[in-house]
Amino acid sequence: MRILLDRDSSQPMYLQIQDRLQALIQSGSLLPGERLPSIRTLAKTLQVNKLTVIEAYDRLLAQGLIQARQGSGYFVDPIGIPAPSKPSGFEPAQNVVLCESQSNRPFAIYARSIQAKQQPGVIDLSCALPQTPPSDLARIVRRVSNDSDGIFFYDAIEGQSQLRQQIANLVLQLGLEASADEILIVNGAMQGLSLAMRHHLQPGDWVVVESPTFFSTQALLEQLGCRLIGIPMDREGMNLDLLERYLQSHRPKLIYTISSLHNPTGLTTHSSHRQQLLHLAAQYNCPILEDNAYEALHFGSAPPPLKALDSEGLVTYVGTFSKTLSPGLRVGYLVVPPSQYSALLEQRYLTDIHTASLPQAVVSEYLANGHYRRHLQQVRARLLQNRNQMLRALETHFPEEARWTIPEGGMYLWVQLPEHYRFQMQKLAQQARATNVLVLEGSAFFPDGVGYPALRLSYANVSPEMIEVGVARVGSLLKTLHEEVRFN
Repeated sequence: MRILLDRDSSQPMYLQIQDRLQALIQSGSLLPGERLPSIRTLAKTLQVNKLTVIEAYDRLLAQGLIQARQGSGYFVDPIGIPAPSKPSGFEPAQNVVLCESQSNRPFAIYARSIQAKQQPGVIDLSCALPQTPPSDLARIVRRVSNDSDGIFFYDAIEGQSQLRQQIANLVLQLGLEASADEILIVNGAMQGLSLAMRHHLQPGDWVVVESPTFFSTQALLEQLGCRLIGIPMDREGMNLDLLERYLQSHRPKLIYTISSLHNPTGLTTHSSHRQQLLHLAAQYNCPILEDNAYEALHFGSAPPPLKALDSEGLVTYVGTFSKTLSPGLRVGYLVVPPSQYSALLEQRYLTDIHTASLPQAVVSEYLANGHYRRHLQQVRARLLQNRNQMLRALETHFPEEARWTIPEGGMYLWVQLPEHYRFQMQKLAQQARATNVLVLEGSAFFPDGVGYPALRLSYANVSPEMIEVGVARVGSLLKTLHEEVRFN
């Protein structure tokens, strides 16, 4: 393998290396599965710094062109699943849902997925519990445990100062400028959502949510005695014309939104949509709770968060390391308007005082050593391959009338089915379970527990081969159910 670099070029060396390797892979000069030179070897051969080679390899990982295998090095990706060409056909009916009581039970869904992980042969397309954490995380846990006595004592309510500063630097890369004094460390995104909701809401308040939306959020709001306004989504995100109508008529006290890699649809809203949403919130003086748990898993560059555009202190931003690093660490964070920080801090103290010191120290160490960025590159590359495999499998095996979203990252996509499947969804889930495939009915994500016929499918926890098998089984069941409905 020969790589020629132009040292007089204005193009950085790492980009030149990336471009040369990409050309060799795409031309077939480097074959699928072929081992690449080690970082040390390539740096010595090209007479460049090792960090230059690391940056080039990281970018190739993000493109899904190479894989990193722990202890073995870097290899040309053996799968190379291309993105399908069929565009998204997601066009749901635009029906607003007003709901004064809900019956969502997210605990059962979570428990079922946990059980499935312990059963051999089950293909879980229903939930996206992150896979085994990176192997170097265990080493960091041991080192932090041995080196620090401070992890055994009470800590700051708002979280460790070094970690809050690191998170401020992290969100700055998203376009969100925040100081460490605006960041509150919490036990995962769910606690952050709960704290923010309890701060803003009282029983009987109306709350705007996307329809569909994350089912656990609906359960939290039900627990608070709130009433929901489910604003339908289209390919651009929440229907803003309908939102304004209900901001006028119902005067909700909060807008809950997932602007990037939405759960369950996988959609990411564009900058213009975010600006219009923020304008409406300011016009009607309605705070926004922005839940972006999956934002770091974007395959490209997501628009700046709503919080980054917020000049009036309307937006509270929720982030987490549970989806990217380790769910067991339970480390999330809020970026809070300064005017609300003291109140949320007091409420946090009355909840559980502070997030455990050891997980905070572990995440801080992982961020400090540069492990996190490289880990994210690998996770995104794997998710991109899995997403492409699922999209191609849907094209092959699902009925022609099915429509789905094409997410730009994250762990989920959303399949919209024709109306004649409305009363077949529970039967479909049961039949799929009998074939060792778990799927989740779309009704769980609608405020009224009904919505339209749909499935949320996860491509995060299974191999491309098992995605093909699982989607094929579900597609076959859908076609059989269609024939049953047609002849009855």
